[in-house]
Amino acid sequence: MDEQLFFKKLNSLCTSKEIFDFLSSLEAMSDTMASGALQRISEVEVDDNGLKNPEGVLENEVFRALCFQFEFESSKLSNTGLLNALQALIKLRIDPQSTLMASLLSEGKQRLDKGELTVKNLCALGESLLELEGPSCATLEQIVNHMQEKDIEKWSPREMVMVYKMLQVTVREGERYQDLLNRLNSVTLNIVSQLSPKFTSIILNSLVVLHQTQAVPLITALCKRSVKHIPCFTGDELVNVLEAFLYFGHREEIFTEALETHVPKSIFTMHPQTVSKVMQYCCQKMILSKPIFDAAAESFISDADRFTTDQIAGYIIPFGTLNYLPTSASSLFRKLETVLHARFSHFQPHTLLKLLHSCVLIQRHPVNFLPKIFSPYFLQQLQAQPPGLDRIVTSQLTQLFLTVTLECPFYEGPKLLPKYQVKAFLMPPSSLDVHLLKRVKTGLLYLLKKRIYFASEVSTPYFYTVDIEIKLDEEGFVLPAAQCEEVHRRVALCVDGQNRFCDNSHNLLGEEAIKQRHLQLLGYEVVQIPFFEIESLQNCRKMAEYLHKKIFPHTYGLGC
Repeated sequence: MDEQLFFKKLNSLCTSKEIFDFLSSLEAMSDTMASGALQRISEVEVDDNGLKNPEGVLENEVFRALCFQFEFESSKLSNTGLLNALQALIKLRIDPQSTLMASLLSEGKQRLDKGELTVKNLCALGESLLELEGPSCATLEQIVNHMQEKDIEKWSPREMVMVYKMLQVTVREGERYQDLLNRLNSVTLNIVSQLSPKFTSIILNSLVVLHQTQAVPLITALCKRSVKHIPCFTGDELVNVLEAFLYFGHREEIFTEALETHVPKSIFTMHPQTVSKVMQYCCQKMILSKPIFDAAAESFISDADRFTTDQIAGYIIPFGTLNYLPTSASSLFRKLETVLHARFSHFQPHTLLKLLHSCVLIQRHPVNFLPKIFSPYFLQQLQAQPPGLDRIVTSQLTQLFLTVTLECPFYEGPKLLPKYQVKAFLMPPSSLDVHLLKRVKTGLLYLLKKRIYFASEVSTPYFYTVDIEIKLDEEGFVLPAAQCEEVHRRVALCVDGQNRFCDNSHNLLGEEAIKQRHLQLLGYEVVQIPFFEIESLQNCRKMAEYLHKKIFPHTYGLGC
């Protein structure tokens, strides 16, 4: 039978029985046709759970006859017939230790040693070895060495993707294959527009694993290409793409917009791990996407009982970090409390601390769980697991304790012992906009005439650092910053640069919001100086006038 007609008929058949009946009607067929039949059987009979009808396939006489011929005539097979059969049998879960599989693999490796395999053949063999023997397979390195000698410009997208996958597991030391990678990256750049969602995701994942931070044009092109594929990505593919965006620090506004369109529509069919990765992406990029966050909250309320503990944390922590309460906040935190009561002991200690700390950032106080958090047993667990009781962990514990002290006066449970408390909260260097602070200080100097009347970056006894502090006496006169007597009011100026807000937003991040809330509860008059109010002020006088209105709204002409 003509091969073209054979494959046309074969691809129209939808069950293994139809395929076996069709094969029985033929007097003869080539090894390419026979391996194609095995591939078609694997397509219709294998799903995510494996072989749907093992007995109906593996015990069938036609199937057994095909396997017999492939096993005992492997040396007579064409390269295509040999390697297609090997791939199909792997998919059909044939025992890798069987004589059939050993015969096909042995023949494939012999042909590799003789240099008889084309690029397509090399990729097919590489894919089979990855599936059967995993990353430790020594032959993969041999295949990659053969690939180095080939002309990359003639490769198909599928072949390029397979080489990336093999390089992922064979590049172990230094820059051994960097020359091949550079050529591969360069040629791939020219075919980005032809890549399917699956191939786009695989290549981005490989670039992450292979640390190809220098391949900026390719990374940028792939990230842009991924925008069009968002509705088509599987969950795992989307996770790979999001990880690449995070690893390479790439920003693409239209990518976020595409996520905002796709996620709310698909949230209830998406895997929790995928949604958790979307939330992590938003959190790390400081992107407050209300449509995504609201949809994630609804998904959590509906399905949190089937989430892993890491997924629960992945959903909730971004709400605190980005200081956002969704429209369904009361239901969301009721559900979280129910889940915590049922599964408290299942959480890793550090995950649990991060989760509860994120809740207090948005004034959701986990009072019922704090006795356990402040218990010696839990603190010992924290200490025993990496990163132990480092500065970040003790800062979170201290902030939990300060929150319950200031915001939950009714709490009567155990306190956090002083030895676990930090003296001052860690302030990331990027949190303070030094240029903005300098402008505000210049304006204050113009307003108050002397530098002695304000202090900057002041450490308080309450763990927080105040950007600028001004002291006033009972009559409202400004006192020298160094004076400690007769201080009636303390004004804390919070000079909030862009880094303290969500991306492209006037929404304060959770860490800054809780700081300003606590300073107020501690008796400070908090005056916020956000970047968007002062970036247009052209000179010292205008800045001084602005500061006068903000700090001394009820006085007239002070210092001006």
